[in-house]
Amino acid sequence: MTQESSHSKTKVCPTCGTRLSENAARCLVCGTEFSARQEPKVVKKAERSVKAASLPQLTLSLPAAIGSLLAVMVIAAGVTFALTPRGPQTPSAEDAGTPTETPTASLTPTVTLPATDTPTPTLQPPFEYTVSVTDGSCSQIAFNFNVSVQSIIVLNNLASSCPISVGQVLLIPYPTPTVPPPATNTPLAAEATRISCETVQITVQENDTLSSIAANYAVPMSAIKEFNGLTTDNVFLGQTLLIPLCARAPDPNQPTPTATLPPPYPAPNLLLPADGAAFTLANDVVTLQWASVGILRSGEAYQVVIEDVTASQTRRITDYVTDTKYIVPTSFRPKDNVAHVLRWWIVPVLQSGVDDQGQPIWIASGAASDKRVFTWVGVAVEGTPSP
Repeated sequence: MTQESSHSKTKVCPTCGTRLSENAARCLVCGTEFSARQEPKVVKKAERSVKAASLPQLTLSLPAAIGSLLAVMVIAAGVTFALTPRGPQTPSAEDAGTPTETPTASLTPTVTLPATDTPTPTLQPPFEYTVSVTDGSCSQIAFNFNVSVQSIIVLNNLASSCPISVGQVLLIPYPTPTVPPPATNTPLAAEATRISCETVQITVQENDTLSSIAANYAVPMSAIKEFNGLTTDNVFLGQTLLIPLCARAPDPNQPTPTATLPPPYPAPNLLLPADGAAFTLANDVVTLQWASVGILRSGEAYQVVIEDVTASQTRRITDYVTDTKYIVPTSFRPKDNVAHVLRWWIVPVLQSGVDDQGQPIWIASGAASDKRVFTWVGVAVEGTPSP
């Protein structure tokens, strides 16, 4: 029997474990067929062909990596700064290194100038005026331009009689602004009526009602409620009420009086003298007259105001009368031979009290009338005595 050389290559059947020759294609015991030896190499080549190529690896040192990171941060910061809108910025306390207090804006106090009693007017240079045929005298020109005759005389170096001729060129000053009078505390219509109404003060007693009080004083309940500001018909023990006697119903046994308009009164209608009237040396007395605004109540009067608008310094009279006429005092007559222009008007007034000297304090209780003017010549020109 020839023994198999130990150098021949063998293989083991994976199914039954029989050792076979290397080139055996089939197991002689169990019949398992073997695949070719080149199959694994083919598979391996196929696998090698499918495998993707790996990326190149970059190796950096630590300093280079830190430098690259800083460069990226600087670029990102620059882009962010370029895209951020710019505006006024206040450095923070951390950037400054020391705590910074935010300054608080202080308000500048407003200086209130004290009110002056007499405002200083702004004077304008005079203007030229040519005397025309219709200009009768300096007084007429002064009246037309609302200035004084004395100002025309002084500005043009004229004689005291102010001689002028047609075609003469005069310098006319602008009228000095008149300082408005101080504001008066003129009450409203309802308040004026309340002040002028006679009242009686009572204290509500036990068993008193608003209807019984109204019947006792012959005053309507509505008038008592309105005068005292009551919203209901209820009154209380000890309550103080003012009974408006001006609202008392008239006595049926007496004739009905003429209705008197309560204040504020309408503006008085001026009668005499006519507007622009002229008074000469022959007129020693000038009487002012106006129409009545109604029956005046107690404590009411007419305020008469007269002022000389052509005097070098404005002269004024303010007087109070209950009649509808007033005689201008002779002391107010001009003292020179120039025709002065006098302006006058009337105002209904009501006494609201007295001052420290016991003089009455008057307040307006109606509208002022229109203003009228008249001229009045003073003394005659004294002739020069002959030698």
